[in-house]
Amino acid sequence: MDYCFRFLFIITLMTSSPKQSDSSSMRLAVLLLAAGEGSRLGGLPKALIKKEGQTLLRRFSETIQGLSVLEFLVVTGFHANVIEDELAKLRTEINLNYTLVHNAQAHLGQTSSVRLGIESLTSDYDALLIALCDQPVIDLEALLVLTHQFECREAGRDILLPMVGEQRGNPVLFSKKVIEKILAIPAMACRPFMDRHPELVQAFITDHQAYILDVDTEDDIQKLGLERS
Repeated sequence: MDYCFRFLFIITLMTSSPKQSDSSSMRLAVLLLAAGEGSRLGGLPKALIKKEGQTLLRRFSETIQGLSVLEFLVVTGFHANVIEDELAKLRTEINLNYTLVHNAQAHLGQTSSVRLGIESLTSDYDALLIALCDQPVIDLEALLVLTHQFECREAGRDILLPMVGEQRGNPVLFSKKVIEKILAIPAMACRPFMDRHPELVQAFITDHQAYILDVDTEDDIQKLGLERS
């Protein structure tokens, strides 16, 4: 039986317990984007929205502890003080190891945060996972599926993009080789690079809604059973 097929069969039997660990030898870096204003939510920091009493930032931070993460970098912006306070608590309470980068130009949009984030990475990683801070259904199983899909990708495809129907999902995985190519182009970021080089992108076709569910409006908070911080 093909390795990738075997893995996907096994992963369906797993729960999303954070005690599970990824046996992969791939060196993984994680970049979490938490710089947004939350303007459609009246200036609410999305990372601090709560699900089942815990902030989305805490839930994501606990989830990635089930992976072998070489480097975890968080980009803050509009709500830096309160998000950084939460990260400081997580360092103490769950022994979270992270690097913090503040985007003083967060008003320029997500592209500026992505660029700053990839410029700030220092580890010798094999793959970079870029994630959003407002995806409440992303769990360990969803991340394990992505990392193994990346390891099983076709030759020459160095970006893994989850696709649910016609909709692009997140997180997205990039090889270090591709990140280096992006960094070599002034002001370039990941999304425009992907659009320019579709031959490097491998779509992971899935019906798992976790990859496309995020929080933009009050309706989203209500539908997903979330709480304002």
